[in-house]
Amino acid sequence: MPDKVINTTVVGAQWGDEGKGKIIDTLSGKVHLVVRYQGGNNAGHTVYKGRQKYVMHLVPSGILHAKAKCLIASGVVVDPAELLSEIRGLEDSGIRTRGRLFVSEQCHLIFPFHRIYDRLREEKKGFIKIGTTGRGIGPCYSDRALRSGIRLIDLYDEKLFSERLTMSLKEKNEIFRHLYGFKGFSFKKIYDQYRAYATELRPYMADSVQMIQEAMKRRRSILFEGAQGTMLDLDQGTYPFVTSSSTVSGGATVGAGIPPAAIRDVLGVAKAYTTRVGEGPFPTELPASHMEHMRDLGDEFGATTGRARRCGWFDAVVVRYAAGINGFTRLAITKLDVLDSFKTIRIAVAYRFRGKTLKNFPHSITAQREVVPVYESMPGWSSCTSGIRTFDQLPPNARKYIRRISSLVGVPICLVSVGKGRDQVIRCRV
Repeated sequence: MPDKVINTTVVGAQWGDEGKGKIIDTLSGKVHLVVRYQGGNNAGHTVYKGRQKYVMHLVPSGILHAKAKCLIASGVVVDPAELLSEIRGLEDSGIRTRGRLFVSEQCHLIFPFHRIYDRLREEKKGFIKIGTTGRGIGPCYSDRALRSGIRLIDLYDEKLFSERLTMSLKEKNEIFRHLYGFKGFSFKKIYDQYRAYATELRPYMADSVQMIQEAMKRRRSILFEGAQGTMLDLDQGTYPFVTSSSTVSGGATVGAGIPPAAIRDVLGVAKAYTTRVGEGPFPTELPASHMEHMRDLGDEFGATTGRARRCGWFDAVVVRYAAGINGFTRLAITKLDVLDSFKTIRIAVAYRFRGKTLKNFPHSITAQREVVPVYESMPGWSSCTSGIRTFDQLPPNARKYIRRISSLVGVPICLVSVGKGRDQVIRCRV
């Protein structure tokens, strides 16, 4: 890491699933506080510690480092049942969470009606199918925007919680019964269940703004952890095939409650190729037979849902676009080893759309669907890279590929991952 008092934000440069969990784990050994700032349990960060595989959906990936404190900030929407299950799983694996994991009292909560609404709306004929995870993330963020959401701190005020839940169910049950033919929800069942969650979560609850400000005042290094990727950002992504939160670096200032000047280092994470889960445009997507081969090599199945990921060649147009939006100061490339057996590797350097060459990512849904990538082909290296630990030891063609990515994106590359293991990382400056 740079100077230890420089705060870093880690952001996905594609459509998520770039391997941010491993990169965050790599950096967390040298920071005081790791802060998750947006999204919900629709994210999945996978980290391998020895032979043990950990998949975090809400808990920051830094939890695997004993000296790091972890905070789920107010920009995250929390499903209490999922969070408590994740905490128990970590504790059962010997990872201590008490006194190390904290949850913002301002976090909005996901309720059963959010999850059901997510599923029913996706299935309802006439709505755009976007391939949601069905975890209730979008409906919870919708309630937050409508000022009808319920926060963690609200659970500890019995009268207030009762009033807000009553109002919410009055509206939700009306919608569910008339629009979807769904019977609705019981006030008592949800009330009792969430009051029980409140008891279990009390030791973890914190004033996240005060906690972060105290860390900055004491000049402690902070790592801000993003979920999903730039192209799934609610404002800057391939709308409407996006998530419901701000996944870009600017989202950290809002989701964590910090001034923009507090972040001086933005690390983008991109795969050596491209993947996408769910519906939506994907310019470099491979034909089915080729995609299956890359998917098998990269074990490209979602950490959250298990869904098969769509696979394609590296899209420099997308990552360059992400670099500009996020202000990447450096870039990490993951899963280089997946390309070890390819004789020829392709990079999309531009698009063709209705007779015109586009060097920038288009915002029109029609253009996003119809563009044809302009590819640049490079020779593969046909040798195993998983055991290599220095950049100079990489095969010449692998070094050329990394350098070409850096040149096209316009950002220096500082890390190259060549496997799932913690130690399978090459630190460099390309």
